Amino acid sequence: MSLARSRLVIALLAVALVIVALASLGLGRYEIPPLKVLRILASGLGLPDPSLIEVERNVVFNVRLPRILVAIFAGAGLALCGAALQGVFRNPLVGPHIIGVSSGAAFGGTLAILFGASRSMLLLGAFAFGMLSLLMVYALHALVARRNMLALVLAGVIVGGFFGALVSLVQYLADTEEKLPRIVFWLLGSFATADYEKLALILGPILVGGILLLLLRWRINILSLGEDDAQALGISVAGTRWLILALISLIVSAQVAVSGVIGWVGLVVPHLARMMVGPDHRQLLPASALAGALYMLLIDDVARTATDSEIPLGILTALLGAPIFALVFFRSQRAGQNG
Repeated sequence: MSLARSRLVIALLAVALVIVALASLGLGRYEIPPLKVLRILASGLGLPDPSLIEVERNVVFNVRLPRILVAIFAGAGLALCGAALQGVFRNPLVGPHIIGVSSGAAFGGTLAILFGASRSMLLLGAFAFGMLSLLMVYALHALVARRNMLALVLAGVIVGGFFGALVSLVQYLADTEEKLPRIVFWLLGSFATADYEKLALILGPILVGGILLLLLRWRINILSLGEDDAQALGISVAGTRWLILALISLIVSAQVAVSGVIGWVGLVVPHLARMMVGPDHRQLLPASALAGALYMLLIDDVARTATDSEIPLGILTALLGAPIFALVFFRSQRAGQNG
């Protein structure tokens, strides 16, 4: 795919994200027309409008805006991590959820909730165990079959199952009156409690980790060629890979700490982005981030408007992600057979 076409796709994704974000500000039980949303945003920039109702301003600025921004950063971060992981390990079946990072981060978060820790400690716990899960997956993969990419997925399943069992143990030990409902609600994934404090919590890790991953995208291109080729080109394979894994763990942990476990985004969206801009990570990573933000925002819109009671995000992403991934998988297999 040509560079000009890839850049056009990325620009269109950015425009679509802005349009959907503005439209999302008016969606909900208290519906606000699009033109009034623009007037409310303009009033926040110092253009007073006496015809606006204070309730509408509060709904836009204090309820929906932080939620939409958290959804955008969470979706962008997860998709970016998925694209980077698939490039580093040269495996299209790899994603933060598949290789156990989300399960490890979830265990760290549930432990923090069990002991009544603060939000910052919840983030720290999610990062620590998310990184530990990656270390375990990488160690198992290197020990058993370093060059077998299927072994990486199986190692992720093993580690994910182990941390999943630990999460269940924490739920069993939790107080059924207060801690257990909070853990269960958090694990299902939701942006319902998003506020500016949570936005600040997720903003730093995802901006730092995301920018560094984008700066490393040419190295990810080289790593995707294979270890021998990367070493021949002067790349420190182990050091670069661990740096990328640490950044991925930071991003996923921040997302899990703020909005719980949300699967399939990091697995499905990079495939969709690859179909739009091709396999070059210089275009694939920014396209994945924008597509992930757009995908997550649309999912959240459905979650909060489809029914009277909000649908957990983890349920929706699994219901949509599984058939989309199956379609992409069968299409790629057919293309491989025809090629």
